[in-house]
Amino acid sequence: MPKEWGELNKLVSSGGVISAKSTDAAAVISAWHQETRDLALILSRMTETGVTERISRKHRKDVAARVKDELLVLRERHQLIAELDVPDAAAAITIVADLGRRSVDVGMTLRAPEDKVSTKARVNWILRQIKTDRLDDIHLRLMWPGKAEPTQHLISELRENPEMAEGDKGHLSPHSFHIFQSKRLSARFTQRANFIVDLEELIPGFYGDIGANLTPWQKRAPKIKEDRSSADDVTTKAMSEDAQEFDG
Repeated sequence: MPKEWGELNKLVSSGGVISAKSTDAAAVISAWHQETRDLALILSRMTETGVTERISRKHRKDVAARVKDELLVLRERHQLIAELDVPDAAAAITIVADLGRRSVDVGMTLRAPEDKVSTKARVNWILRQIKTDRLDDIHLRLMWPGKAEPTQHLISELRENPEMAEGDKGHLSPHSFHIFQSKRLSARFTQRANFIVDLEELIPGFYGDIGANLTPWQKRAPKIKEDRSSADDVTTKAMSEDAQEFDG
């Protein structure tokens, strides 16, 4: 990261406001783009596939708009965010560098299995896909329907007691999960070289331990109903009779 990285961290930690015309912020965002490209190349070499950055069509066509939008996030949330697409992976890898917490979060979001009703069953579905025992700082965030706020728990605790994920939401089922590692880097976060070293260790580590083993849920193909097993049941006449029954 550039020399401006340290200055920007000092500003955020002291409660300062990042200016809309901050040259430090502009330099940091430019370096962040270079680093996310490097991370894609690192994962490409490790997986022997073509890992790419996930960038919206708008931002691909207009770099200035991308910088403007990312500067807004940096000013308001003190975060740098990137997404990487690994071919055939269950989901994109989301990376968040949070200057306020001096931490890096890396994770993936999966749709919860709709063929399971209870929260426990849905949580067990994702837990079975986590093969590693290296669970330090690994969390599961549950997204709920409606206006219910997301909740999260350590994976190590959920393995011991998956029922705890339900909490006070026994009447709801989570519609998606975000499994992520949140690594607090403390002083190393503000140090230009150490931040990059930790980042380039954390992202491949998360993908190798967890991300590569995740499989997205898919609806099962519909089966032929027992009362429709005969070709006679799907004649034009039979379908016309069915239509009349529904209309009636």
